[in-house]
Amino acid sequence: MISEAQFQKELQILIANAIREDVGSGDYSSLACIPAAALGKAKLLVKEDGIIAGVALAKMIFEYVDPTLQIETFIEDGTPVKFGDVVFHVSGSSQSILKAERVVLNSMQRMSAIATKTNSFVQLLEGTKTKILDTRKTTPGFRAAEKWAVKIGGGENHRFALYDMVMLKDNHIDFAGGITLAIAKTQAYLKENNLDLKIIVEARDLKEIIEILKCEGVYRILIDNFNYEDTRKAVVLIGTKCQTESSGNINESTMRNYADCGVNYISSGALTHSVYNMDLSLKAI
Repeated sequence: MISEAQFQKELQILIANAIREDVGSGDYSSLACIPAAALGKAKLLVKEDGIIAGVALAKMIFEYVDPTLQIETFIEDGTPVKFGDVVFHVSGSSQSILKAERVVLNSMQRMSAIATKTNSFVQLLEGTKTKILDTRKTTPGFRAAEKWAVKIGGGENHRFALYDMVMLKDNHIDFAGGITLAIAKTQAYLKENNLDLKIIVEARDLKEIIEILKCEGVYRILIDNFNYEDTRKAVVLIGTKCQTESSGNINESTMRNYADCGVNYISSGALTHSVYNMDLSLKAI
């Protein structure tokens, strides 16, 4: 996984690009009708039940736009909220509040939706040893915030990107000439380039599970698109030799059944690619 310093750098890039995209050469609506010295105050209003996420990011956005803005927080990230709740007040330059408004709302609405969905998955897995993982199926340019939201919702992060973990999937295996060759080539490459990266290998059937287990140095086996019976068999075969992860068309109706098969993780792209933004608004007070 990437370091905290790298993660913070990703967030700063995200914020700078979002403001560049939205503000450009200037917020002319505000510049045209609001005096530069005007002061104002606004509240972040919840209009839909769920798990709030993005409060800390909102503070970073306001800080980026105008360090003099003041935030009074009433509800922290990861807290269940209901219609009518007020998450925070922001006060200071009216122009600055309006400049940051849309980026704050867009970020928090999406992060809250992801945290809410993640939390619902976590609750489905309660009482099992299985944890929910996100994927790289994220919005381009917004990955750091979306993966942060998964953590806020109680889930765990998979690899951040292509560079912080090796994941040998079906196409890698087929192009490399098979599982054993793919793993051997990968290990040689990592050694030659002095890279300390964990290796995850996808298995499409029990035969491939057995082949993977003959190779050393695999961190986790991705049990992809298996039925319940074969998943249980795979877990028994793998034992404690490496971690196990189920994936592939797993949803709210089937998730608990896969967890009951004994896998360590279930990964779901739906956490980030199939959510509807939570309804939030920033209102002047």
